[in-house]
Amino acid sequence: MRLDCDFHIHGRYSGATSKKMNLDVISKQAMLKGLDVVGTGDALHRGWLRELQGLDKYSEGVYEKNGCRFVVTLEVEDARRVHHLIFLPGISAAQGLRETLGRHSEDMDKDGRPHLRLTGEEIVDHVMEVDGVLGPSHAFVPWTSIYKEYDSLRECYGDNAHRISFLELGLSADTELADYIAELKDITLLSNSDAHSPWPHRLGREFNRLQVRDLTYGDIARALRPGGDSARVVLNVGLDPRLGKYHRTACIRCYAIYDYEEAQRLRWRCPQCRGMLKKGVRDRIRELSSYPRPHHPGHRPPYVRIAPLAEILCLALGVKSLYSPRVQGEWKKLVEAFGSEIAVLIDADTEEIKKVSGERVGNLIRRYREGDFSIVHGGGGRYGRIVFSPSQNAEKKRTVQGVLDQFG
Repeated sequence: MRLDCDFHIHGRYSGATSKKMNLDVISKQAMLKGLDVVGTGDALHRGWLRELQGLDKYSEGVYEKNGCRFVVTLEVEDARRVHHLIFLPGISAAQGLRETLGRHSEDMDKDGRPHLRLTGEEIVDHVMEVDGVLGPSHAFVPWTSIYKEYDSLRECYGDNAHRISFLELGLSADTELADYIAELKDITLLSNSDAHSPWPHRLGREFNRLQVRDLTYGDIARALRPGGDSARVVLNVGLDPRLGKYHRTACIRCYAIYDYEEAQRLRWRCPQCRGMLKKGVRDRIRELSSYPRPHHPGHRPPYVRIAPLAEILCLALGVKSLYSPRVQGEWKKLVEAFGSEIAVLIDADTEEIKKVSGERVGNLIRRYREGDFSIVHGGGGRYGRIVFSPSQNAEKKRTVQGVLDQFG
């Protein structure tokens, strides 16, 4: 059984999150996106947990609403401000973990992402007591992440480091970048959206394709461990990391981008506006690199780079707003024709797409799949953007620049 899964989202009780992030809207939008399974997020929050109890049971540890399946997930922040993504075997496990971790938190119900007075190593112990699975969230971003605070999994998780089976890449990294780091060779890499809004240009903007025997929590948990045959991650899908908000080292005030050596010389202050320079994911991975080139272990699946369909439609139609009636009209037409946004972006024949939405839309989707575009890099907290210049030989560009192009 093949499943497209986005395991990391936040509900309406989390800060800076759309009030539309309720289970009814999330489930309906997930189906339009083409997701089979969505993580509940925020399962320790009293209000959200109460809403989760209204879901229908689908199978062992899996719940359902409007045809979308949910697995219980949450994110916590430890005493060193590192974020961790947690999978649980059911709602009752979330209730038990809430009671335990509530003794170590003062804001369990103030935000969907509670702050804990615990180390990463201690959190693992509590999660394992309820048969959960844990790994670092958005591991490379320069805020609230493991590689912002530490240089290794061992430094964060101590004697429990061997119990960490997965790591979440975040929007500014992909498997090509992560596989410069030797300690990740035995780790499953996940690509999730961390969505704060339910609309399909956010929900499922990154997702994982799993191959499992049955849609159960047990099979999903097995897929998080590398090397499995009956359950495993067979594809990571996400943004081109150069589009991520923290890919390049940049000023957090004016977003000017700097090379790593220049940022060091400037003592991490922007000479243009005196804003702070935030180290980019690209440069942080260079610091942590074990190899001159990425070493992909045998269990590592391919990584497919996508962009939200609405963003490609904006470029094709010459419209700035994702919510323009023209963009939304074309989006709806394509999704109705091919079944989901994922199908349009990855699976549908571009000649068939042209029949629905015209030559320009079909050609831009084809060119995006082939890597035939340029990117204005993201950094400092601002997303990058795609630029479709006159068509070039994308295959030649990839083979000539090779691995170095992943850093540039």
